Amino acid sequence: MRRWLRAGALGAVAALALAGCGVPEGTDGDLADDWKLPAAPAVFQPENGTCHPFHQQIGYVTSYQPVACTTEHLTETVHLGTLTGANAERSTPPPVGSTPRQAAYAECQREIARVLGADWRSGRIGLSIVFPSPAGWRGGARWFRCDLVEQTSLELDDPKKRTTSLAGALKPGSPLTYGCFNATLDAARRVDEMNPVACTKQHNAEFVGVHEAAAGSYAAFEKNDEKIHRACLKLVAKYAKLPDDSNLKYRSGTIAYQPDEDEWADGNRGVKCFVWTDKRKLTRSVKGGGTKALPIQYA
Repeated sequence: MRRWLRAGALGAVAALALAGCGVPEGTDGDLADDWKLPAAPAVFQPENGTCHPFHQQIGYVTSYQPVACTTEHLTETVHLGTLTGANAERSTPPPVGSTPRQAAYAECQREIARVLGADWRSGRIGLSIVFPSPAGWRGGARWFRCDLVEQTSLELDDPKKRTTSLAGALKPGSPLTYGCFNATLDAARRVDEMNPVACTKQHNAEFVGVHEAAAGSYAAFEKNDEKIHRACLKLVAKYAKLPDDSNLKYRSGTIAYQPDEDEWADGNRGVKCFVWTDKRKLTRSVKGGGTKALPIQYA
């Protein structure tokens, strides 16, 4: 019925035009070619460099409420990327462990290091990669957001509210970078707590760097504790300027924090490594301290 009414109305307009004294100004007498085609629907695109009052796991347009980073917020978009080629050909947003997600993670890791001033895993920073909603993906959206949060602590990944940008947040001397800790163990000699302290105070652990593990199955990675320990010892030697020899294991123990299975599947193979001195307390950083900072400790 509505189509018929619209056609009838157009017919009336045409009849009036023909009955007039001539062709109306600005027309050529052919009404069909004077109608503009409707514009193609625009695909929603979020903005880079914006902050958000809450954490988004999926980029729903209805919950997109960016705010200035000088106002209270939880997350910050520090890079906006686009999936292209084969990575953009899926019919649905990429699932955990898929090649498109791994490509997005690799780009995020590279770009956010430039923003932060260091590897995001070297401090109290959390990364989320936000993809369009299923409806947005069907509509042609292929963007992804690299969103960062300040985490509460090494062990608690709860986001903290901020009123400033995270740009430069991991430059040397920043309070968000990992430093020295007092590690406490449970009855099974597993790490129970890692309490941050100034390196000039008594402590028994210190962050030495991130080991990038080789790709492979997560199950195999988890089972090989000795390989992880040895990789962290290498970072201890480099950080403290120690000889990487057979005596290294008598100078230092290690503590390692590793990614979870989903993070591993998406491409995060970073192991956070800490020097650990089981039987003595330190009162300075071991960075560059050599054999005097970490002498041999025989059992």
